Amino acid sequence: MKIKDLKAYEVLDSRGNPTLKVVCILENGVKGSAFVPSGASTGTYEALELRDGDKKRFHGKGVLKAISSVENEIAPRIKDMSVLEQKEIDEFLIKLDGTENKSRLGANAILGVSLSAARAASHVHGIPLYRYIGGLNSNSIPVPFMNFINGGVHADNPLDIQEFMIIPFGFKKFRDALRAGSEIYQTLKKILKEKGLTTSVGDEGGFAPQIESTEKALSLLMEAIEKTGYKPGEEIALALDVAATELWNDEKNTYHLEGKEMSIEEMIEFYKKLIENFPIYSIEDPLAEEDWEGWKMLTQELGEKILIIGDDIFVTNPKRFEKGIKEKVANSILIKLNQIGTLSETLETINIAKANGYNTVISHRSGETEDTFIADLAVGSNALFIKTGAVARGERTCKYNRLLEIEEEMNSPFYPGEFFKKFRGK
Repeated sequence: MKIKDLKAYEVLDSRGNPTLKVVCILENGVKGSAFVPSGASTGTYEALELRDGDKKRFHGKGVLKAISSVENEIAPRIKDMSVLEQKEIDEFLIKLDGTENKSRLGANAILGVSLSAARAASHVHGIPLYRYIGGLNSNSIPVPFMNFINGGVHADNPLDIQEFMIIPFGFKKFRDALRAGSEIYQTLKKILKEKGLTTSVGDEGGFAPQIESTEKALSLLMEAIEKTGYKPGEEIALALDVAATELWNDEKNTYHLEGKEMSIEEMIEFYKKLIENFPIYSIEDPLAEEDWEGWKMLTQELGEKILIIGDDIFVTNPKRFEKGIKEKVANSILIKLNQIGTLSETLETINIAKANGYNTVISHRSGETEDTFIADLAVGSNALFIKTGAVARGERTCKYNRLLEIEEEMNSPFYPGEFFKKFRGK
């Protein structure tokens, strides 16, 4: 069960950029591997992804330095450590790096080692990864947030808001929720074609039509839901990821949205109006990562009505998150493994959320791979929700397909769609 060696490879993510695959090799011959995802809309306080900066290779985005970190610096020192001691491994990696944001070795190098070790450990035990992470407590399949229309930095269109999603919550089983999502997605594609709008997709598989209005995008989703035969607000909810840091003018303390300059108060009124007109049950990053006063105001106004999810403001970082809890900011947290850089720190943040009544949403990144680790993490940590893109593109659908496998293995696990019964978007 001791670690014998680590190997790292420069592979491609879903945007065609290089990333890392790390393989953890044990003395008994067992191997565990993991791919490292990469974000486009990144928070300032995320752990640092180490890139080469050599413009002659991959436009400077190569990861040979991170590979060197894994093979030349980490591997010789981690040799002979027990793969079953995940926390000890992760603490060693953090100490070896020695920086606040993992910039010396690279968060991508550190995360690849951390996740590949966990996977190798699950193989040693002969149990699924979700069971290794969560033990007997793993008994539910998360409700998915499905990205159907892309905007912002995820698409080449005029929409300012980054993601328009559906939440298929009114079902007893995950597979039925997934079927509903697939059917609505295909209906939306047909509607877009009929209206002469493009059906090309953005980074996360959602469509990227040339429209400018938030209300137009939401109306298209409503039309697709109803034409497919489902009931908005009873079976299917809507959700937004605003990525508002991208819209923030720090000098003026204002937001730029749909050609208008808005104050914090006007942004909150904008969301209140949307919630009145559409069954929106969740808004992620409605305000900028440093707009703490605005977040407090928004949480007071809407925190009892919808999920308010912090991503860039928290970046899966226990210190940032604890400040948010103290300030009474948001009621949910997005969890991204590569924002913090190790599995142990990620699980620590999830535990802090649970202890303080915050909901957790396990999330992919826009630059993804065929690795399904986050599906097992969501089940293993008993997260209520998962965000892993559209029901299209292989790097997204592999996570959904993994959840289908887990649902079958677990023999009728709980699907927590009932959670949304307390929300009515009003």
